[in-house]
Amino acid sequence: MRLHGKVALVTGAANGIGRAVSELFVKEGAIVFASDIVSPVRAYSDGIEAMRLDVTSERDWASAVDTIVRKHGRLDVLINNAGIIAYEPLHELEIDAWMKMIAVDQTGVFLGMREAVRTMRGRKSGSIVNISSIWGTAAVAGAHSYHAVKGAVRNMSKNAAMTYVADGIRVNSVHPGFIHTPLTNAQAPDLNEVVIASTPMKRGGKPIEVAYGCLFLASDEASYVTGTELVIDGGYLAQ
Repeated sequence: MRLHGKVALVTGAANGIGRAVSELFVKEGAIVFASDIVSPVRAYSDGIEAMRLDVTSERDWASAVDTIVRKHGRLDVLINNAGIIAYEPLHELEIDAWMKMIAVDQTGVFLGMREAVRTMRGRKSGSIVNISSIWGTAAVAGAHSYHAVKGAVRNMSKNAAMTYVADGIRVNSVHPGFIHTPLTNAQAPDLNEVVIASTPMKRGGKPIEVAYGCLFLASDEASYVTGTELVIDGGYLAQ
């Protein structure tokens, strides 16, 4: 029960990493609000409340956090997981695609942190975990917009960590490598094979392996951890 009694909001929780985080958190004693813009593929476990949340919408964020605070008096943990991915190189990238990537993967994190911080400051306590990527630290050819936003999430997390450390709010980022999710399973198999072949462990990760990293950062076990980057990538960035 590493999160006993804590109130958590997870975005992008219909499947993949977000769902794994939600299911693990409720097993560890948290009260979990699992949010997404789409419906979950199957019912959640008992103790998880589904919530529709468009992370690009200020109104949705304000409503979601207000609902949680009205029901439970506080928000202890925010997992900013919702995101999309694209692979266009810079010279092929259209402005609409660029703006959509920023709206979901960067502005969504900004709005989530802003709403969470506003309520967490009053209690002088809270943990925010932002899901970035190994592509927020290193680069491959193409995927210009994705690299841009994940690099932004990395530094946004550090800034918030330093800004609100005196308010008892910890902010950290998680940087997964290749993880088997519906998002990556929808990609071209040859693309996935290239990344997996370049990973020292020679396999893709599981959503639960990322979820356990989020569990540590969300729990009081990480009470001395803020502004850090937790890499979960099978050794990819160590090369």
